[in-house]
Amino acid sequence: MATKVHRLSKAPGTAPGATLQLHIELRGTKPKIWRRVLVPATVTLARLHHVIQAAFGWSGGHLHEFVAGEQRYGTASEYDMPGSVQSERTRLTAALQHAAAIDYVYDFGDNWRHRIKLEKTLPSDAQLRGPMCVGGANATPPDDCGGVYGYYEFVAAVTDPNHPEHAEMAEWIGRPWDPAEFDIGRVNAWLSDIKV
Repeated sequence: MATKVHRLSKAPGTAPGATLQLHIELRGTKPKIWRRVLVPATVTLARLHHVIQAAFGWSGGHLHEFVAGEQRYGTASEYDMPGSVQSERTRLTAALQHAAAIDYVYDFGDNWRHRIKLEKTLPSDAQLRGPMCVGGANATPPDDCGGVYGYYEFVAAVTDPNHPEHAEMAEWIGRPWDPAEFDIGRVNAWLSDIKV
């Protein structure tokens, strides 16, 4: 049985084959952690989840949901929130009809909240074969570091050799950590594996 996808009725500026430029910001961070990505206008929320995971370097091992106004969107699983719409069946353009920006929550324990804003709609680009990152700033917090508050405790410890938890945090992360690092080439390499 074919899955029905919520289709956008002729919204202004969204033509078949159009590309959406999104600004995705990890809320509560200072300096701001954000990515600017291009995705096809046909992208579903389920596929956008994978795009965000790659753009931020998350592992994808936790539950997530999208929230647009009062509407919640989740995956088809036993963890569905009551009243949520399946993200596999909803296009981003349809969700954006409910709100000017939508939220993406990843890892209900750490509660990483992202704000997704549609910056502009671009005409079809035959060169764009999949999602692409065109900008961003700062390193993404590692998975399971305790949310925004825990991330800043981690940064304080891992960047200060005199911090009492420096050795433990350095061993946990297993590599040098620069909170200002943003490697657009690496992000686009991760995004190249995603089919939207």
